[in-house]
Amino acid sequence: MRPFDALVVNKQEEQFSVELQKLTIQDLPEGEVLISVRYSGVNYKDSLATIPNGNIVKTYPFVPGIDLAGVVVSSEDPRFQEGDEVIATSYEIGVSHFGGYSEYARIPAKWIVPLPKGLTLKEAMIIGTAGFTAALSVQRLKENNVSPEKGRVLVTGATGGVGSFAVSILSTLGYQVEASTGKESEQEYLKKLGATSIVSRDEVFDGKVRALGKQKWTAAVDPVGGEPLASLLSQIQYGGSVAVSGLTAGTKLSTTIFPFILRGVNLLGIDSVYCPMETRLKVWNCLATDFKPSNLEEFIQQEVTLHQLPDVLPTLLKGQARGRTLVKL
Repeated sequence: MRPFDALVVNKQEEQFSVELQKLTIQDLPEGEVLISVRYSGVNYKDSLATIPNGNIVKTYPFVPGIDLAGVVVSSEDPRFQEGDEVIATSYEIGVSHFGGYSEYARIPAKWIVPLPKGLTLKEAMIIGTAGFTAALSVQRLKENNVSPEKGRVLVTGATGGVGSFAVSILSTLGYQVEASTGKESEQEYLKKLGATSIVSRDEVFDGKVRALGKQKWTAAVDPVGGEPLASLLSQIQYGGSVAVSGLTAGTKLSTTIFPFILRGVNLLGIDSVYCPMETRLKVWNCLATDFKPSNLEEFIQQEVTLHQLPDVLPTLLKGQARGRTLVKL
């Protein structure tokens, strides 16, 4: 097989580089399934992987990209055959195992999801880890008896990848969705995704965390964390739930016990990286059916090539991204 293009990050002492290189199949890590990658995506973690102090990449040189979708070229595992369309996200992909920013990827079979009927490879990568995390959050809320008739559901960080998908999925399922954002210019975008109203960041967290606040929302999807999450918990209705999946506002959660013991509030931790394959398959099938947004194309901010990636990746670290950036290989 001919040499192929891949985006390689490398770090040697004080020298750090992000550049397109030619690789061969022998350069790829071990795995039972060789995939011709057709699409990948750009996530916050991918951007961190391409800076010297991002604390994502374990060893160098390395190929980032935590998401990929493509076609099986060869397989040592009977579950996958040449020509199968597949999705591979999470686990160690793009962290300690070469990821999706490469024309070919070799992936362990146990990390691979068959492309569900109802999704194309492109749609799967529009969804990607961000959409999967949002869907997993919504699924957990449903399992905790959060239904549309119970009231408003808040989505924080609503213009980000997880937030925007959560808005759309919840709207698709008939929930009344309030979207929280600090970007006034994006209100129209959020309403297109299905938000019934827009809430300012200050309405969620005004700088002070109270033991208990006014009960505003029946539930929330929160990819933000930190003090805003502590404030949000104090404003959830009795018996409500918050699905938390992120930490853009920080890792510390300084709250009181009162929302949990006086209002029965549930804090649901969402892990999309190592969630069991049984759950993963279930959620991807939901994304191909009931959860599938009718407006998937609305999520595409831009579609880029591997050659354009070095210029695009830093935008997520600067807070300049909205929706999804697709990488077409």
